[in-house]
Amino acid sequence: MKYWIYIFLLIAFFSCKKDKVNMSVTPYELEIPSHFPAMPIPEDNPMTVEGVELGRQLFYDKRLSRDNSISCASCHHQEHNFSDPNQFSIGVDGQIGVRQSMALVNLGWQSAFFWDGRAETLEEQIFHPVVDPVEMDQSWDVTIQKIQEVDHYQNEFYRVFEVTEIDSTHVSKAIAQFLRTLISGQAKYDVMYKYRNSLPLNAFEQNLFNEITNEEWAGMDLFFSLTGGDCLHCHDGPLIEIPGLFSNNGLDDEFPDIGRMIVTGNANDKGKFKVPTLRNIEYSAPYMHDGRFATLDEVINHYSFEVTESSTIDPMMEFSHQGGVQLDMQEHQLLRAFLKTFTDEQFLNNPDFKNPNNN
Repeated sequence: MKYWIYIFLLIAFFSCKKDKVNMSVTPYELEIPSHFPAMPIPEDNPMTVEGVELGRQLFYDKRLSRDNSISCASCHHQEHNFSDPNQFSIGVDGQIGVRQSMALVNLGWQSAFFWDGRAETLEEQIFHPVVDPVEMDQSWDVTIQKIQEVDHYQNEFYRVFEVTEIDSTHVSKAIAQFLRTLISGQAKYDVMYKYRNSLPLNAFEQNLFNEITNEEWAGMDLFFSLTGGDCLHCHDGPLIEIPGLFSNNGLDDEFPDIGRMIVTGNANDKGKFKVPTLRNIEYSAPYMHDGRFATLDEVINHYSFEVTESSTIDPMMEFSHQGGVQLDMQEHQLLRAFLKTFTDEQFLNNPDFKNPNNN
């Protein structure tokens, strides 16, 4: 009898030792494009391989909604640049949102989130949709209860955060780790940017360079011209955006949605919204905070002829007095061709971003 007790204790000892080894985590090495700035990572949420994978599972988990009908991915589809092809997203019970779902791309460089910038960090941003009554409509207490009932989540949260009691902060941190991996930087534009800035191209980029057309180069010149498209004030650099910038781009002279003013209370922010990235803009329709434009052609027409002046219009909209930049049809087509150079097929089809339950 003593012999078998001894054997049992040995097995238990080595099993526990093995479990401890399996509880270790692996630092995650972000693949940041060579022409991008370094990504700031919060000290209290270092990225790990296991944390990113946990975040990916949660991003696609419908348990985060009250009726288990929608996940984060329900309003942020990879094939649509992690945005929603619907003008307004549909939440639980068929409730309809009031703003277009923003694309989730290159978020690690952002300093404000949502169209009105009400969240200052990616971790903070994740708290909002779960409790929003027209989105997931579920308290965090219930969300955590549902998550803790899943055995593999208990193990994974312990492994990543060394906690036995999961809370909303841990869920937010895990999803944030996954979202920081959604990096887009392998489009034709990246090659054009690097070439114009005398940066070396790798073999993949050299192949893309050979595919760039004269129309796309001409469209780039037009885009950055102060007397052409005049787009560079809001969309510039490798990220093709100015992080943290809010602008009234001449959509209206009256504002049913006052935008940034909701957060700041400052009347000078009325009608201003966060300026989004143009990454994969070809696949991000519809456009603007209210999804009013269904096509890129409509967007170009707005900036050409339909700009409306108001008391808070961005002073960088230098041609607002004449309705816009007045592009002719040829210029319109060149600009549209250039906008499509922001398309990153690698990003849109990256298997590491897909639903892990479908693999």
